[in-house]
Amino acid sequence: MEYKKLGASDLEVSVVGLGTWAMGSDFYGKTEDSKSILTIQQAIDSGINLIDTAPAYGGGHSEEVVGKAIEGRRDDVIIATKCGAYRKGEEFVKSLKPELIRKQLEDSLTRLNVEVIDLYQIHWPDKETPLEDSVNELLKLKKEGKFKYLGISNFDEDLISEIIEMTDIVSLQPQYSLLSRDIEEDILPCCIENNIGVISYGSLGGGILTGKYNQKPVLGQDDKRDTFYPFYDNPYWDKTQSLINLLKEIAHKHEKPVPNVAINWIRQQQGVTTALVGAKTPKQAEQNAAAGGWKLSEDELEELSKASKNILG
Repeated sequence: MEYKKLGASDLEVSVVGLGTWAMGSDFYGKTEDSKSILTIQQAIDSGINLIDTAPAYGGGHSEEVVGKAIEGRRDDVIIATKCGAYRKGEEFVKSLKPELIRKQLEDSLTRLNVEVIDLYQIHWPDKETPLEDSVNELLKLKKEGKFKYLGISNFDEDLISEIIEMTDIVSLQPQYSLLSRDIEEDILPCCIENNIGVISYGSLGGGILTGKYNQKPVLGQDDKRDTFYPFYDNPYWDKTQSLINLLKEIAHKHEKPVPNVAINWIRQQQGVTTALVGAKTPKQAEQNAAAGGWKLSEDELEELSKASKNILG
C-alpha cells in the first residue's frame, strides 16, 4: 500500500480508503453488522488506514459498526467522520447550526468509542446558516481537543475560497470518478493550489465501474444507490459499456480485478490523495486495497480519460 500526506496535515493516509455508507444498512441494501466488522478489519489488515463514515449513514449505525471494528486497533486507523447532515426518515437534512454540530460531534465520539476524531468534515453546505457561525463552533470543538483536522465535502470553488479565509482545512471530499469529472475544471486546481488533499467518493460510480453487471441491474428495494448515482439509467448506462469494456481489457492485461483499474485511474490523478471505495465483504476490501500496490501506465491513464470524455461529452 502507498501512503500520502493529507494536505498540510501530518496524517499519512492510504491511497485507497474505505467508505462505509453501505454499512449503515439503509441505502445500499441490508448488511450484516458481523460481516461489516470483518470487512473493516480485513481492510486494515490489507493496508488501508483511512476509514470514512458519517452520522447520515444509517442514522449513525455506520459509525457504531466502525467503532466496534476498530476496538483495540485505534492506533492502526485514521478515522474520518462528518457533521452537517442527518437522516430524518427517508430524507437527508442538511444543517450546520452550531448547536447541531456540537451534538453531532459528541454523538459521533460516543458511537465510534474514541476520544478524538482525526479528520472532521463538513458533509454538505447549509445555505440557511452563515458559514462563519459554523466554523467558529468547529474551531471551539477543535480547541477542546475533540478532533485534530478539519475537512470539507461537496463544496464548490467559491465556498472553498470562503472557508480558507476563515480557517485552515486539510481536505476536500468530492464525488470524482471516470463517470463524474466536474471537479477537474475549477475545484481540483483550487485544491492543488491551496495544498488541500482530495479524498474522492463515488470512485466506482456507485458500483457501475466494477464491471460486474453484464446487463442493466434491477436493484433491490432496499438498495437506493440509483437515486444518488445516475449511471444506472440511460443515457449513461448504454454509453458506459465501451468504457467498462476498456476497464476489463486493461484489468485482463495486468491480471488484476476490474475495480482496481478504475480506482487507480482516480488515485493517480494530480491532486488526489485517496480514492474512497466501499466494500460489503472482506474479499472486496482486500481486492480494493490491492489497487494501492500497483499503477497504470501513462498511456493507460490517457486511454481511460479519452473513453471517459466520450461518455461525458
